[in-house]
Amino acid sequence: MNEYQLLDLEEQENDLGRVEISPEVIEVIAGLAAAEIEGVSALRGNFANDVAERFGKKNHGKGVKVELGENGVTIEVSVVAYYGVSVPEIGMQVQKNIQQALETMTAISLDGIHVHVVGIHFEKEEETTLELASAERLSE
Repeated sequence: MNEYQLLDLEEQENDLGRVEISPEVIEVIAGLAAAEIEGVSALRGNFANDVAERFGKKNHGKGVKVELGENGVTIEVSVVAYYGVSVPEIGMQVQKNIQQALETMTAISLDGIHVHVVGIHFEKEEETTLELASAERLSE
């Protein structure tokens, strides 16, 4: 995909010019919308994203891939779900939230939103207890 490819919003043309949206902006909006869903532990990016994040670079579009086609935009989202939640329900909620966010913020037409559940997060009770204890010590 061309790094500088932009999505032209024809219905947003006016006397002042036209509005274009970068695919990276769509990735960020979709990533934030997916992360809002209860039951989603994290979004899973590729190895390069994980390494960059460890060095302090926050990537809100991590785990989201945007493809611009002739009929519209196709979005691929890779999520990690918490253990015990309904995977199909999480997938549908992620799709609906991304669709609503993108239609509200960008008015683009979506060709498809594909959700891939690539992992399950097992929350250990010991880790939660240790995190709460350390948070209490920090607040004192």
